[in-house]
Amino acid sequence: EAMLKYIQAFDLYTFNSVFNYSKQPSLTIKPTSIARIVSRSADGWLYLLLIPMIFIFRPGQIASYFYWAVLGFSLERSIYYVLKNTIKRPRPCQRILGVKAIILASDEFSLPSGHTSAAFFFCTFLCLAFSLAFLPLYLWACAVGLSRVVLGVHYLTDIFIGAAIGFSIALLIL
Repeated sequence: EAMLKYIQAFDLYTFNSVFNYSKQPSLTIKPTSIARIVSRSADGWLYLLLIPMIFIFRPGQIASYFYWAVLGFSLERSIYYVLKNTIKRPRPCQRILGVKAIILASDEFSLPSGHTSAAFFFCTFLCLAFSLAFLPLYLWACAVGLSRVVLGVHYLTDIFIGAAIGFSIALLIL
């Protein structure tokens, strides 16, 4: 129980720091505008790029890599869904007085971050299946996670756990 209190305190501190900083009027670049774009990039449509990438990088193994990609995303989505609906952690905007999320989340629970989980699965799958040249995409995956905090719909531990799920599933299947 002491560990859970520590995690909650960490989450509240980091959430308030990131969320409140991103709303400062003195910033010339609006983090919330950038966060919306980055977050939307992980809504799912980008992952369809795996199909042409399989044709380009593994033309002789299209069926097997397509199978692994579908299996991986299916596992990742299933684990994310079960955890989110078992743990039922309220989102920051539901728990912290005065916090209004910048976007409307697709569901009511926070842990784990599905956007981050899918982004880390995608990056890890690309690196393992095709080439380590895709390693810089992890910056995008981290930005996806951070964008979810800036937008007020996740805590930092939601992001860490989402990243661990996506990364682990890709390692498991490949």
